[in-house]
Amino acid sequence: MRELFLLEAETEEGSWQERALCAQTDPEAFFPEKGGSTREAKKVCLTCEVRQDCLESALSNDERFGIWGGLSERERRKLKKRAV
Repeated sequence: MRELFLLEAETEEGSWQERALCAQTDPEAFFPEKGGSTREAKKVCLTCEVRQDCLESALSNDERFGIWGGLSERERRKLKKRAV
């Protein structure tokens, strides 16, 4: 029974990633060079239906690079500090 639950969780997680707008966009926009613009990626995130799922995943997996859920690495760090 436990194995079925784990498989369902993976399927659900995979499904939000498949629906993410960034999956249909240039991935380099979401991982800009240091000092590069994040504007294009954040613009895509604004209209993405799975933005919250993406952000929650990035926070729980401690993603240190890229734009996730519409937030940069610095913005996610600030969000985590406020939550503590």
